[in-house]
Amino acid sequence: MINVLTRWFNKYFSDPQAVLLAILLIGGFTVIMTMSQMLAPVLASMIIAYMLEGIVKNLEQHIPRFLAVFFVYMAFMTLLMFILLVLMPLLYQQTSQFLQELPTMIAHGHQLLLQLPERYPDFITVKQIESLINSIRSGVRNTGQSLLSYSLASIPILITVLVYFILVPLLVFFFLKDKKLILNWLVSFLPKERHAANRLWREMDAQMGNYIRGKVYEIFIVGTASYVTFTFMGLNYTPLLAVLVGLSVIIPYVGATLATLPVVMVAYFQWGWSSEFLWTISAYGMIQALDGNVLVPLLFSEAVNLHPVAIIVAVLVFGGLWGVWGVFFAIPLATLVKALLRAWPRAPVEEDIKL
Repeated sequence: MINVLTRWFNKYFSDPQAVLLAILLIGGFTVIMTMSQMLAPVLASMIIAYMLEGIVKNLEQHIPRFLAVFFVYMAFMTLLMFILLVLMPLLYQQTSQFLQELPTMIAHGHQLLLQLPERYPDFITVKQIESLINSIRSGVRNTGQSLLSYSLASIPILITVLVYFILVPLLVFFFLKDKKLILNWLVSFLPKERHAANRLWREMDAQMGNYIRGKVYEIFIVGTASYVTFTFMGLNYTPLLAVLVGLSVIIPYVGATLATLPVVMVAYFQWGWSSEFLWTISAYGMIQALDGNVLVPLLFSEAVNLHPVAIIVAVLVFGGLWGVWGVFFAIPLATLVKALLRAWPRAPVEEDIKL
């Protein structure tokens, strides 16, 4: 057994490049796991600056970098102010109205569910329906208690949000403006021989950058298309549902299913089983079909091909570790693991390992 472990260690860690990669990975993982809350504004700023860097590079081909950084940063601040002053109050108002009407929707749904045992007595019983209704009521009650607890702790939350809105834009500006200076300072601590780390970084920079920027574009396009469609149909809570549908693309496979339920529920309670309901659901289904079959292949044509099982496992693992950020970066992180396994230096083994 000791011989097996020795041969395995010599194969994967005899190369100094492998040791360097291991140190960098362990150090980065330790910092994120132990200091993620303290460094959250810095990490968020780095992610935003990384997403904006692609636009800066495209503009840099035509104008000096400081002008490119200025224009991109002004566009970012304009979008941020729009979200803060226009979108957030609108979503808050829509959410409040939805929560006020939710008991009426639940009561209406209760009556509809009670009709199912009469129509399909061989498949559904009254006891099953009552159990389902109690589960729904319990979930709504828990959600209300969570919202109440958030409201009671609103002052610390507001202070945290205020800190974010001050620090994050400032840090984003400096990360864009002094990118080369910061990177040169960080690289100065690394050894000169680091070709394995450089190779891994170049591969991940291209793949992760394309994925993150493509995902942001997908959120915007799907959300905008949903907003235009729902507005044209006259659906209630259009801004809230459009934002929900746009954000649902973050979670592969599961997000679309989760977003469909509120859309169907609001449309049904607004129109019932009518032509307006069928047209709205058909249009929503068309948006989802175009997203999965046209938009995703166009935006992520350069993304690494990952098996659906690997994607689902990555969402579960990284989402459990880092919450929403882990879900958003599940595919890039899975790609990182795949690229790391492929690029990891290995020493040749002369003989087969004998157990």
